[in-house]
Amino acid sequence: MIAFVDGILEEKQPMRVVLNAGGVGYEIFITLNTYEDLPVIGQRARVITYHHVREESELLYGFSRAEERQLFEQLLAVSGIGPATAIGILSGLPLVSLRAAIVAEDVKRLSSIKGVGKKTAERIIVELKDRISDLAIAADQTQTASGTGGKVLHDAVLALVALGYRNVDAYASVKRVISAAGDDVAVEDVVRRALTGLQQ
Repeated sequence: MIAFVDGILEEKQPMRVVLNAGGVGYEIFITLNTYEDLPVIGQRARVITYHHVREESELLYGFSRAEERQLFEQLLAVSGIGPATAIGILSGLPLVSLRAAIVAEDVKRLSSIKGVGKKTAERIIVELKDRISDLAIAADQTQTASGTGGKVLHDAVLALVALGYRNVDAYASVKRVISAAGDDVAVEDVVRRALTGLQQ
């Protein structure tokens, strides 16, 4: 199994990257959280991976943090959730917010993630609530508090996805707004400006 890939970042998109490790290009499907953590193209990067093997295909899913891969694996254990859906769920909310929603049994917030219906949200809560520790959430909250800009970005993307926009389009629009306005801009302002860009 491939536990991680360390190499030069050749391609970088919100849901996919290609790493050149030893002359071999590894295509890795990633979350928005991981995309944000990666350096620019041409620099060296290390991505923790989940090697998904099936008779007809082998795919790599990548994460910048071990905690995110752990939650990905936990989501795969939930009935009806495959790798693509799990990646979508992890992209739909920041890690701290996703864990908190599961522990709080917040079906509405989980259902706001594109591709997650009420029944799926309920299954996630039932099967994962007891497996997510309060300590893990506390650690996430501490990390999030030191990265306000990242929280604004993710909350704004979530709002746009809830309105029906694709993750990739929402992320690109929000990133443009924050780059122009700075990290101190409010989530509501980011969403409003991003919507204007998406509707043009």
